Amino acid sequence: MNFEATEERSMIRSTAADVATEYGPEYWREKEEAGEFGEEFWDELAAAGFHGLLVPQEYEGADMGIQEMGLVMETLCAEGCGMAGTWYLVLTAGMAAVGIRDHGTEAQKRTYLPDIANGKRNFSIGITEPEAGTNTLNVATRAEKDGDEYVLNGNKAWITFADRADNMILVTRTTPRDEVERGTDGISLFIVDMDDPDIDASPIPKHGINYSKSCEVFIEDVRVPEENLLGEEDDGWWTLVDMLNPERIGFAAAGTGIGKLAADTAIEYASDREVFDAPIGTHQAVSFPITKAYARMETAALMREKASWLYDQGKECGYETNVAKATAVSAGIEAVKQSMQAFGGWGYAKEYDVERWWREINLTRLAPVSQQMAYNHIGQHLGFPRSY
Repeated sequence: MNFEATEERSMIRSTAADVATEYGPEYWREKEEAGEFGEEFWDELAAAGFHGLLVPQEYEGADMGIQEMGLVMETLCAEGCGMAGTWYLVLTAGMAAVGIRDHGTEAQKRTYLPDIANGKRNFSIGITEPEAGTNTLNVATRAEKDGDEYVLNGNKAWITFADRADNMILVTRTTPRDEVERGTDGISLFIVDMDDPDIDASPIPKHGINYSKSCEVFIEDVRVPEENLLGEEDDGWWTLVDMLNPERIGFAAAGTGIGKLAADTAIEYASDREVFDAPIGTHQAVSFPITKAYARMETAALMREKASWLYDQGKECGYETNVAKATAVSAGIEAVKQSMQAFGGWGYAKEYDVERWWREINLTRLAPVSQQMAYNHIGQHLGFPRSY
């Protein structure tokens, strides 16, 4: 790994910081309150080339890697966008782009990748189900072959962008779990058009991040042509795993990015706010908790860099992505908590935004994989018996 700040990476960071300055806390406060999607921000990400970072040049992308995507996400989050800096990139520009790039047919690449790169196509990812929860191997959504088509039936939950996405990558079972030797067998992925009248998306009222909707999705006798199969039939688990590692790296970037945004905001406040004839930042009871959390975030960001480098080199990185996600989220949550404390009662006021960042960062404890499941994976790697 090379930690030199190359001209290319400096330009990426600078561009992301400029975008975040234009679409800063006040913009997202208004979008959150109104429950509106940030269309202008989405288009700005396209103009900056960020939607196409992971798309090969032959499909109108920048042909870069997860290292650059993580840098963009963390910078956007840290410089003013909060969770939106990861949220608006991780599904389409991250997971869908990687899945189609690495496992799609040539026809699928030509159809979807240029539109992803140009910000003209939005994907949702249909993984989570009400009954299966974290155990993706227990998905009940079925895909049954009928001639040259598949018939899809099932129910998904917490599917972000499902209300406005053009397409969904849908995780299904083409062979029931009780008919396969390994739980990872029998899973297949499909690219589905979301304008199908037999797909219904219903937004779930939620605690935060209301500048996008997360939905229950009901799929009833939806027919897709066999050319919409992404990867191989019954072998989709490994395609999905390749998509999940970038998602975890993205949420690691969100953890440190939101944490740094809150911490930097609190440091500025604590340097100006005077109580007992001195800025409150002179008191170690205020400065040390934020400083310690910041140090932890810097360390977690290094693990994200390692995980990203391994991924871009095509090497196994499941352990590193889980370590990066777990540590970044833990450190980021502590940073936002202590930053909110530094504001005192004003930390509870919407005008200072830290209460919103607190709501946003707490989602990262639960998704895309819970902290407990991340630690399960890490513990198993260390040699503990498998717990699930």
